[in-house]
Amino acid sequence: MLEKLGYRADITANGLEVLEALQRKRYDVILMDVQMPEMDGIEATRMIRQQWSQEEQPCIIAMTAHALQGDREWLLQSGMDDYVSKPVRLEQLINALFNAQPRYK
Repeated sequence: MLEKLGYRADITANGLEVLEALQRKRYDVILMDVQMPEMDGIEATRMIRQQWSQEEQPCIIAMTAHALQGDREWLLQSGMDDYVSKPVRLEQLINALFNAQPRYK
């Protein structure tokens, strides 16, 4: 789906792999699954916000099946920049990626 929109994507299995990938390469946007093994997306986001300078930090878009009232606010307060609920709707993903552009341009 991302490649059809003109994006290149790398895939990781957990939050630890996200941090390892960021050590090797700079990313503009991370689509961060909230529930992952070993280290969840919330903890990985906190680590990114602590360990990388503001200029080096990617935009982090939460991806989660959590769609309860208050979840969006909770995720944003946890350091995420935006939120996309699962199952992912193309329009919602496009909007989140569009909103991320000012941050990484």
